[in-house]
Amino acid sequence: MQTRRQFIQRGTKLVAAGAVATAAGPTILVRDAKAAGQLKILQWSHFVPAYDKWFDPWAKEWGSKRGVEVTVDHVGFADVVPRATAEVAAQSGHDVHMFLGLASAFEEHVIDLKDVVATLEKKHGKQVELAHRSTYNPFTRKQFALSDMWVPDPGNYHKEVWTKIGKPQGPVTYDDLVWAAPEVKKVAPQMQIPIGVGLSQDIDSNMAVRNILWCHGGSIQDKDGNVVLNSPETLAALEYAKKLYSVGMTQAVLSWNAASNNQAFNAQETSYILNSISAYRTAQDNKLPVLEHYYFVPALKGPKATLASEHVMSGYVVWKFSKNQDVAKEFLVALVDAARESMLASKLYNFPSFYGAAAEPGTPVNKRAESGGAWITAQCNKDPFGSNPPDKLALLAKSVPWSTNLGHPGFGNPAEGEIFDTYVLTDMFAKAATGALSPKDSMMEASTRAKQIFDKWRQKKMVPGGGKDK
Repeated sequence: MQTRRQFIQRGTKLVAAGAVATAAGPTILVRDAKAAGQLKILQWSHFVPAYDKWFDPWAKEWGSKRGVEVTVDHVGFADVVPRATAEVAAQSGHDVHMFLGLASAFEEHVIDLKDVVATLEKKHGKQVELAHRSTYNPFTRKQFALSDMWVPDPGNYHKEVWTKIGKPQGPVTYDDLVWAAPEVKKVAPQMQIPIGVGLSQDIDSNMAVRNILWCHGGSIQDKDGNVVLNSPETLAALEYAKKLYSVGMTQAVLSWNAASNNQAFNAQETSYILNSISAYRTAQDNKLPVLEHYYFVPALKGPKATLASEHVMSGYVVWKFSKNQDVAKEFLVALVDAARESMLASKLYNFPSFYGAAAEPGTPVNKRAESGGAWITAQCNKDPFGSNPPDKLALLAKSVPWSTNLGHPGFGNPAEGEIFDTYVLTDMFAKAATGALSPKDSMMEASTRAKQIFDKWRQKKMVPGGGKDK
């Protein structure tokens, strides 16, 4: 995993080889694909490397059939946002840019993809709700991004260790983690970090602290876009984090990157992490000793809710400065259409945002989501990549009810995107957990930051609320 750094914009200019026809109606067509010339795509370096080995040649082949030269560049996830910032500043770079988490902070700089979604819904039916709420701004009525996939975020637990402490099925509640930490130290003293929940400026920590907040009844905003972070529920979540940190973690979790919890679990240095299945696939690929102890649990139950954020939410945008917007749209439709290939190439890491895209051929539109869901379930119930037992990943097929979007209980608007990108919540939780600030003071500091960010976007008339900020 690459470390966070600023990229130097290369300043490469895109050259349009000719005019591209404008898409008409709900069907996106390029009348003369050869006129498009080039399509430049920026992708993350997937946490399951097998996906990139599929995606790059697939994209190039798609282009070659249309007379379009497709180039794909990859960056580490931590560089996705800095690279976007640089390209927007230069008004030059790639045509298509993939975000993880939220693309919403860049809404001003991207084209509306309503016609792409209309095309896909006509073919496959509705997308999953958390993808819709992560890529559409109901206040501006703009489809600022297109999601082809999302990733469930189960808990990964070490079954041997949890069996020794009397919980062979792993944790069920957040209180179980606090209870388990000292017990894990007794039966597995080599585990210096019994509970591996990060509190750093990385994507996994960003998701984990939101889960804790939501499950204690708190949130950044309410459903109408008012900032409600200053609340007894947030305070309860921070008090919980302080307790968990004191019994189950060390200072190491304050500087983790996105690979750290994977590495800790695979080295059997922790008994629980919140993660997708990428670390598990790494253990499989490398036949690590931890493999037989790798098991999964759904979202943990808190005092007020049982929820987890998606682990990754793809958000493809097409920049306003792109000269090849119609070709980019056509590409995004094709990528969603390839849902089965994508999910298998990622070894079941990627879940289709349009379940209907994974349906059996010839299935009527009103039945496609059901058909696609059945195919997804079949893969999880009998892992084609060799899980033992074969249904080890079965819980993933049931993850939609306990998964939600960044911005819950509202939409992933530009303010929520900026708060995610600038790690307001992870800073709040880290300060409260370590005693750098009291839980109340860390909450008040984060609330001030959140309100400032929301106010900035409200002045741009891109985010609602304000009348009931706390």
